[in-house]
Amino acid sequence: MDVALWNMLGVSLGLGLLVGLQREWSKSEGAGIRTYPMITVSGTVCALLADRYGGLVLFAGIVVTGALMVMMKVMMNIRLDEEERPHTGPTTGIAAVLMFLVGAMLAVDLMAPAIAVGGGVALLLQWKQPLHGFVKRIGKSDIQAIFRLVLIAMVVLPVLPDRTYGPYDVLNPSHIWLMVVFIVGISVTGYMVSRFFGAKAGSLLGGVLGGLISSTATTISYARRSRSCPETAPLAAMVIMIASTIVFLRVAFEIAVVAPRILPDVVPQFAVMCAYMTVISAGAYLLARDSRADVPEAEDPSELSAAVMFGALYALVLVAVAAAKESFGDQGLYVVAAISGLTDMDAITLSTTRLIEAGRLPVETGWRMMLVGALSNMLFKGGAVALLGHGRLFRRVALLLGLSIAGGIALLVFWPT
Repeated sequence: MDVALWNMLGVSLGLGLLVGLQREWSKSEGAGIRTYPMITVSGTVCALLADRYGGLVLFAGIVVTGALMVMMKVMMNIRLDEEERPHTGPTTGIAAVLMFLVGAMLAVDLMAPAIAVGGGVALLLQWKQPLHGFVKRIGKSDIQAIFRLVLIAMVVLPVLPDRTYGPYDVLNPSHIWLMVVFIVGISVTGYMVSRFFGAKAGSLLGGVLGGLISSTATTISYARRSRSCPETAPLAAMVIMIASTIVFLRVAFEIAVVAPRILPDVVPQFAVMCAYMTVISAGAYLLARDSRADVPEAEDPSELSAAVMFGALYALVLVAVAAAKESFGDQGLYVVAAISGLTDMDAITLSTTRLIEAGRLPVETGWRMMLVGALSNMLFKGGAVALLGHGRLFRRVALLLGLSIAGGIALLVFWPT
C-alpha cells in the first residue's frame, strides 16, 4: 500500500473541500462543495497519469476543466431569464482551473506550495466583501503610495549596479536601494493596514502602526494635535510610548531579514529593552484608558523624496561608520550612531547590520550602536514634543521616555560583554 499516494489524494480532496465549502456557503452559482473536490482530485489524477503517459494528459485535463466551466456559465444564462441571471465574473472558472492545477502540484511533490495556494484561493474567495470594501476606501493618495512602491522596487532597483564604489569600498548602489525598498515596503504596509482598519483602529493599534510606519512622524503628529487639543495628552503620550516600543520589534525584524545569522546575538538585548518599555507602555495605557480622543490619520510614507533622502542617509551612515572606525575606534562609532539615530532608526540599524555581516564591525559594538541610536531617537522625540506639543503632553512624555532612556543606559552599562 502506497501511503504517500493516499496521503496526496487525501490532501487534494481536503483542499477541494475547503474551497468548495466556501463556494457553497457563499451561495456561488454552479460549482460547490462536491464539484471542487472532484476538480482538485482530477488535477492530481491527471498529473499522475501524465507522469506515465505524457504531458498531453494534463493539458487535456486543464482544457476540459476550463471548457466545462464555460459551458456551465452558458447553460445558466440560457436557462435563466435576464433578471434572474447571477451577476458573476470569471472568478468561479478561474478558481476551478487553479484548483485543478493545485491538485496537479501535489502529484509532482509540491505539497507545501500546493497547500499554500489552495488555502490562499479559499481566503481570497472568502474575503470578497472586505477586499472590495478596502478598494472602495482607497483614495488617490493610497493608490499613489502603492505605485510609488512598485516604481521603487520594480523599476529603479533592477537597473542599479551591484558593485561597490566610493571611499572605504562600502557603497553598493543596488544594496543601498534594496534597503530603501525594504523600509518603504514596511512603512507602506503599515500605512495600508491603517487605511484598512480606518478610524476604528483604536489607540492601541494606532500606536503599533505608528511604530511600523514612523515613530518619529507619529510623535510629531500627536504633539501638534495636543497643542490645540490639550485633552488628548494622555492618549498621545500612550501612543508615542507604544510606537517607540514597537521600534525595537521593527529593528529585530530588519536584522532578521538582512542578516539572520547575527540575530541570536542581538535579540536578547532588544527583547529586554522591548519588555521593559512594554511595562512602561502598560502604565501609560492605564493612565489614558478613559480618554476618548480620536487617532490622527496616518500620512503617506512612500514619497519619492523621502525614499531618496533615506537612501542618501543610509549611504552617509555607511561611510561615516567606516571612517569613524578607522580614525577614532569604537568611541567614534557611538557618536555617529547618536547623530544618525536622532531622526531615523532604520539607517543606523541597516548600515550597522550590513557592516557586521561583512565582517567590518564586531557584533558587540554593533548592537550597542543600534541601542545608542534608539536612545538618541527618544531624546529627539522628547525635544519635538517640547517644541510642538502642549505642556501637559511634554510632562507625560518626558517621564515615559525618561524612564525608557534610563533603562537603555543601564542595559548598555551592565550587559555583559
